[in-house]
Amino acid sequence: MLTIFSSNHRLHHGSELKDGSLKPSFENPQRADTVLARVKSVGLGDVIAEQRYDRSNYVRAHSERYVTFLENAWQEWAATGKTHDALPLVWPVRDLAIDQEPSFIDGKLGFYAMDAGSPITSGTWEAVRSSADVALTGIERVIDGERGAFALCRPPGHHAAREYMGGYCFNNAAIAAERCLSRGAKRVAILDVDFHHGNGTQNIFYDRSDVFFASIHGDPSVSYPYFSGFADEKGVGNGEGFNANYPLPRGTLWDTFSVALADALKRVQAHQPECLVISLGVDTFEHDPISHFRLTSTNFIQMGEAIAKAGIPTLFVMEGGYMVDEIGINAVNTLQGYDSHAR
Repeated sequence: MLTIFSSNHRLHHGSELKDGSLKPSFENPQRADTVLARVKSVGLGDVIAEQRYDRSNYVRAHSERYVTFLENAWQEWAATGKTHDALPLVWPVRDLAIDQEPSFIDGKLGFYAMDAGSPITSGTWEAVRSSADVALTGIERVIDGERGAFALCRPPGHHAAREYMGGYCFNNAAIAAERCLSRGAKRVAILDVDFHHGNGTQNIFYDRSDVFFASIHGDPSVSYPYFSGFADEKGVGNGEGFNANYPLPRGTLWDTFSVALADALKRVQAHQPECLVISLGVDTFEHDPISHFRLTSTNFIQMGEAIAKAGIPTLFVMEGGYMVDEIGINAVNTLQGYDSHAR
């Protein structure tokens, strides 16, 4: 399987507010480098660099003003004399003015964020842009005939919605899906197997019928992002029935996860998509430091096999999975499972 990778991911590394204090982010450069090392050690296939894409590809999934904010945020932050990571302080919740963009960077950071876990640093814009370009390069190869490809994106982005960050800025899976549609596809599906609900992807496509979205994740009543991912969220307007959530309890094992996966894939196939995008988070692993499912490394092989049997050209986009030694093993196990059954 072809892997697309950008060394620019190392330009982004910051701190997040976690458990009441600022800590080095769990989402760090070592993640992608560990996965890449595993890709190479098992001989998964060729590794290529990303192509450069025009920003118009980003604003298909995100708003123009959000992309502009990300382009300029660090410069605006640094202009105030600050040198540490830019993180939001206040958010426009409930009865506050939620549509009016502030003019000052402190206000903008809260306006365009859902959490304090997405730091902006001097290298963030180049890193997130390159991560999106990795996904775009991957979907182009799938459209052009690759049966499967792996976009080793970092930062990830399935918590990033049309106009706010969370989960580290751009929504790579959504950007790839939009590119597929712009290339002539009528229908695309996105299946999110990360431990955390893909709230950003849901937000982007919630009122649309051309993209079917399914997410298998920890019950949001006890798991981040807490405020989305419930089973009764099924889409609105033209999108009603094209959104499916599978919230699962603490301690979920493969026997339970696989049932949800089978049902999600059945619904994906019923959508008849030209391309399938997998938001591949491996934080469902039993030893992941910030999650609470109990999948084993062998289960990721089974996951890849199940996805392959759907018979749809597939782009895997790297999402979560945090620094345990097995992150590379589990991501690549999924891809090898897919390769062994792809047709």
